[in-house]
Amino acid sequence: MIAAGQFAVRSYLTLMLAFLYLPIAIMIAMAFNESALYELPFKFSFVWFEALSGNTQLWAATRNSILLATASTIIATILGTMSALAFARYQFRGKTLLRVILFVPVTVPWLIIATAMLVFFFWVGIGRGLHAMLLAHVALSLPYVIVIVGARLTSFPMELEEAAATLGATPWQVFRRISAPIIAPGIVAAALFSFAISFDQFATSYFLSAPGVSTLPVEIYSAIRRGFTPEINAISAIVIVLSMGIMLIFSQLFRFSGTPAE
Repeated sequence: MIAAGQFAVRSYLTLMLAFLYLPIAIMIAMAFNESALYELPFKFSFVWFEALSGNTQLWAATRNSILLATASTIIATILGTMSALAFARYQFRGKTLLRVILFVPVTVPWLIIATAMLVFFFWVGIGRGLHAMLLAHVALSLPYVIVIVGARLTSFPMELEEAAATLGATPWQVFRRISAPIIAPGIVAAALFSFAISFDQFATSYFLSAPGVSTLPVEIYSAIRRGFTPEINAISAIVIVLSMGIMLIFSQLFRFSGTPAE
């Protein structure tokens, strides 16, 4: 019975992994297929990467996505870390209400949030464009940063800060030499998560993008509506490889469940 149960669990996990990763593997493989219609037999070629090199729209959209995600990650990580520290260390009036309000974007569908932001931004005069998308991406990423960093702070040894303060360390020295190194894995994990949310964001980017200015998800959607091209497979393959490479690098530099790797 135990062997049968283990076999069933392994089979289920195998099917789930295949369901998740097989489409990605096929998409990457088709980026190297010479045929534009995915005809077989497979003929290895870099023709779609060569075509991608001249696609200025896709590259411009990719640049916008990277810039937006980077700026959003920096802002959301800083504000989210400060908020998580405030929630963990201090008691103040309205703390519970503020925490609930900050977590609303986690529960409300992004399509509803995008529609509300579009109406609100036009009402207050912000309008559409990269600046509007940046505000939206920060608002959507902030709750996740607070949750991830806050989870790290739940196991934080407060006595270390107290000991450092007793020995004469200033608050900034305590944070820089004691607090920051300990919560660094949580901050890095939150930053990576924030970057992924911003880079992959479609709903708010679609609603708030100005004419002629789009992000990679919006440009891919528009390209599919005009007629699918394997150039999308090529840019997707590049993004996937770079994303996995960045994750592998940070996983070697940090143990996200503990201290920095030796």
